[in-house]
Amino acid sequence: MPAETASSSSRLPPEAMKQAIAGVTPSQTAEATIMTVWPSISALGIGRWIGRMCMLGGSSPFALGKLMALLLIPVAINVFFHMLSPWGARRYRLTNRRVIVEKGLKPVEDRSVEFDRFDSIEVDVLPGQEWYPAGELIFKKGQVETFRLSGVPRPETFRQTCLKARQSYDAVKKLSGA
Repeated sequence: MPAETASSSSRLPPEAMKQAIAGVTPSQTAEATIMTVWPSISALGIGRWIGRMCMLGGSSPFALGKLMALLLIPVAINVFFHMLSPWGARRYRLTNRRVIVEKGLKPVEDRSVEFDRFDSIEVDVLPGQEWYPAGELIFKKGQVETFRLSGVPRPETFRQTCLKARQSYDAVKKLSGA
């Protein structure tokens, strides 16, 4: 069999190609997930309290916080599994159009913020969250808070990814004349 025939028969027909670049979908075509983050236990008040207790006494080898960390392991495990339960599970999903809070084991949208509804994102680390490390992401339009994500692990990374996705969304929107 000639080389031309063998290679042409293994190719997909042009109509089978849905994306020019694998994994990249324009926001006008479809909503595609960019990143999903599960909140840490610092999203809850008891999780932040555990973090504050674990920070007691500084960083010396015999700090009270290290003893508290050992003593609070059963509490932290219970909080962790509560956050994975069907009634407590939450995740933050960044798409090419918006940021979504999903609840339940099978993701169901709880609330969301479109890229048009914020122009900046601030990180606020509440007392106890720095131990994890985690923080709050506060989405703002001007000086007005429009959305908040609690207990985001490594919040600066997720913040930068959200801002880059929003910047890409705005650039495509401007080019398409929408």
